[in-house]
Amino acid sequence: MTSHDPAPFDLVLKGRRIVLPDGVREAAIAIAGGRIAAVLDPSAAPRGVRTLDAGDRVIMPGLVDTHAHINEPGRTEWEGFETATRACAAGGITTVVDMPLNSIPVTTTRAALEEKRRASAGQTWVDHGFWGGVVPGNERELEPLVEAGALGFKAFLVHSGIDDFPMAEEGDLRRAMPILARLGVPLLVHAELEGDAPEAVGDPRSYATYLASRPPTWEEAAVHRMVELCRTYGGPVHVVHLSAAGALDDVSRARAEGLPFSIETCPHYLLLAAEEVPEGHTEYKCAPPIRERDNRERLWKALVSGAIDLVVSDHSPCTPQLKLPNEGDFLRAWGGIASLQLGLSLIWTEANQRGATLSDLARWMCEAPARLAGLSHKKGRIAPGLDADLVVWDPDATFVVEPSILRHRHPVTPYLGRTLRGEVKTTILRGQTVYEGGVVRDEPLGVPLLGRGA
Repeated sequence: MTSHDPAPFDLVLKGRRIVLPDGVREAAIAIAGGRIAAVLDPSAAPRGVRTLDAGDRVIMPGLVDTHAHINEPGRTEWEGFETATRACAAGGITTVVDMPLNSIPVTTTRAALEEKRRASAGQTWVDHGFWGGVVPGNERELEPLVEAGALGFKAFLVHSGIDDFPMAEEGDLRRAMPILARLGVPLLVHAELEGDAPEAVGDPRSYATYLASRPPTWEEAAVHRMVELCRTYGGPVHVVHLSAAGALDDVSRARAEGLPFSIETCPHYLLLAAEEVPEGHTEYKCAPPIRERDNRERLWKALVSGAIDLVVSDHSPCTPQLKLPNEGDFLRAWGGIASLQLGLSLIWTEANQRGATLSDLARWMCEAPARLAGLSHKKGRIAPGLDADLVVWDPDATFVVEPSILRHRHPVTPYLGRTLRGEVKTTILRGQTVYEGGVVRDEPLGVPLLGRGA
């Protein structure tokens, strides 16, 4: 930090626990024109400028969630830009990147991306970007999608759950990956390769029946294939929502070779365990599935050691009816966990007990996701020149997850009734408060982030 002469700052935010790239310390953040103008010693903060003092509350970069299914247009009854981004603001997320499904149309053409941009206009409370999709036969759309602002591309190696976003076979990936490598954008992969699995003949209300139908070997085989393809084509590959810790051995070898290979996991894999899923409670269903306690502990060790790069929500909501709450059938219910607003608190609740630091949290949930999306030049850190995206939160406050506090469209989540630690108090987007004290700002201030480096 350095001193700074008085300047026409718009706001100064002071605190004793500010999470900076080089550690946590007392500081003052001077904001001008929506950007961080300077990070100062508190004694050097200019006078005569509107100043907010967070005291002992934590000031961290606004969270960047690069894995959310917003579903608009086409399935707005599942979620939508307004409800999803309000939830983001309430959860300290200032940047969200939308997955290319389950909207209608799916984001696999330039025209579809432009339609999604139109659908989001004027109803977003945080900044937002878009992933495109790799599906069979759309390799000619990849460059136009990047030109239109796609930050990268998602592919499924197994059925996606909807027929209009078909899985990519190895030949499809071999056609797409040289293009993506040339364009310098990442390929994000749902890494399951369908193989041998027990017949789903058990009680469909038992989570064990569903868990057995998607064994960890599916993930391990898929990650192995993607390492080989990454080695062949050289472009960045990112595995989304890893649940099987056994796949990490291949990832370690890939990194030792210097391959651009990264991994994310999600709160549900770090907090929940297969042995604890109640019978018939399909709000716990997702793909890949939540695995056993031992697997969960291995994921935590990998995250803390740096073997896993980042944590994002994989917010994947649907209408309550699609969860088949009356039947409780894990085999037929829609798979996906809604947790967009809760990520910071979910991870801190566990990380705090495991010796992880505030700097770890910022690296997992702010800095690394911004880097994945090509937004490090403006998001994910508290540093001069970057957007003044900040979250002020109380790491010691606790609250109970109740339907009344959730802003996403349907309050269906496995976390209802759970007591969490770490409560978001204020969210600031480009220098302007978008959430404070339980209230989301009336005016939507979010803007689209079109293209890496834009």
